[in-house]
Amino acid sequence: MSRSTVYDHVVVGGGTAGAIVAARLAMAGHRVALFEAGPSDEDNPRILDLVRWPALLESEYDFDYRIEPQPRGNGRIRHARAKVLGGCSSHNSCIAFFAPDYDMEIWEAAGARGWGPTAVRPFFGKVRQQLSFETAATNNALALAVIEAAQQAGLPQVHFNRDGELRRGVGWFDLNKRGGRRDSSSVAYLHPLRQWGEQLTLFTGAHITRILVERGRAVGVQTGDGPVFAAGEVIVCCGAFDTPKLLLLSGIGPADHLREHGIDVVHDLPGVGENLLDHPEAVVNWETTRPLPPEVINYWEVGIFDKTEADLPSPDLMMHLGMQIFDMQTKPAGYPTARHGFALTPNVTRARSRGTVRLRTADPAAAPRIDFRYFTDPEGHDERVMVAGIRRAREIAAQGALREWVKRELTPGVEVQSDAEISAYARATANTVYHPAGTCKMGAAGDPLAVLDPELRVRGLDGLRVADASIFPTMIGVNPCITVMMVGERCASFILGDEQAP
Repeated sequence: MSRSTVYDHVVVGGGTAGAIVAARLAMAGHRVALFEAGPSDEDNPRILDLVRWPALLESEYDFDYRIEPQPRGNGRIRHARAKVLGGCSSHNSCIAFFAPDYDMEIWEAAGARGWGPTAVRPFFGKVRQQLSFETAATNNALALAVIEAAQQAGLPQVHFNRDGELRRGVGWFDLNKRGGRRDSSSVAYLHPLRQWGEQLTLFTGAHITRILVERGRAVGVQTGDGPVFAAGEVIVCCGAFDTPKLLLLSGIGPADHLREHGIDVVHDLPGVGENLLDHPEAVVNWETTRPLPPEVINYWEVGIFDKTEADLPSPDLMMHLGMQIFDMQTKPAGYPTARHGFALTPNVTRARSRGTVRLRTADPAAAPRIDFRYFTDPEGHDERVMVAGIRRAREIAAQGALREWVKRELTPGVEVQSDAEISAYARATANTVYHPAGTCKMGAAGDPLAVLDPELRVRGLDGLRVADASIFPTMIGVNPCITVMMVGERCASFILGDEQAP
């Protein structure tokens, strides 16, 4: 073993959280190896020009995962997962939200001790200091008409991230960007890459096949070119699909599942791959009487939050306004489309259905088996919110402010009116907001499905942590990218000993 193969820490996954973990450890003087499966994003306008983000879907920068057939949902959904430095923060629409205090209270009550609103606020502050947040307001006449229509339908105009706790209303999103350029975790924390010298060694196009464990401690990773060792810790930041996949390939997970694929059981940990979360969304499309105005930043600049029951403590319904017809799922299902139009996408902010991520085979090159089990929660909560969301979207579109814009409803179509009809449409054509989470959740010691303790350490093993959206105990009620960045900041802080353990 040559000296060059040993680092203080090894970070697997240079994505939304991984780039931050690696940067913070390197800034503190540690020698870090950062492994990213995709290429660098530096000086790449296809990645950095925010308005071009839709073209990244199903491109060479996308793992483009398929999901399992869904008995009560849409099994055609293709889940975009970024294959590029910066991860999904280099691949998404840059909608930027701090997590509501309400969600952090839920996390703490669910066993993530020390992750309440007061504890996480300084780490959101660190992210905010590093990133540029800019409000997405434009002079787009259609967007302004939708904002006015939502107000006519009883929703106040709000300023997200500046009005305190998340509440019902309509407003322009904040975006993590600088002008027309995305401010991803890689841009904000790693660029320029030449600055790092020996403190940070970046390996791109690098696929890690296994975490190396000796006598109960993670000591390194297996690469295509041989082992790389960590004197300190291995931090896995591969996301809600690939983090559990890597743990399972390494013999860390449910013993029966590992044996089924001929993998030696290194550590029986039943929760790996359980608790898969998402924001499932419906799509309501309208054809417009004329072409949409050209002023757009990312095509999704306006958001709407509402409550389907008046006494709820936080909005359970979120919509994004699409400045285009969003027919990715509706057109293949046989619904009409048009040249000019817009969409509202009601989604369930805290869906209760839970899915799984499992190995398909023991081949590291094989995609994992991803089963969201959409709309299977016993109470029918997710289905009820989706139906209410479509009715609310229609109510907004029917307001006077949009009368001169709306030519006809394309999907689901005005003939679809009963709850049963709306539900059948919504479930058959549902999409995702691309927010998978939860598959290596942190929790209390007595929780049999808790993979991590509140310091993000894998339970029962030393020297191994996880930092990405897979750590979420429950889904948060907003777009999660900035929360994942906060997780990266906090993980680095735990490793560096900058704060007391929760």
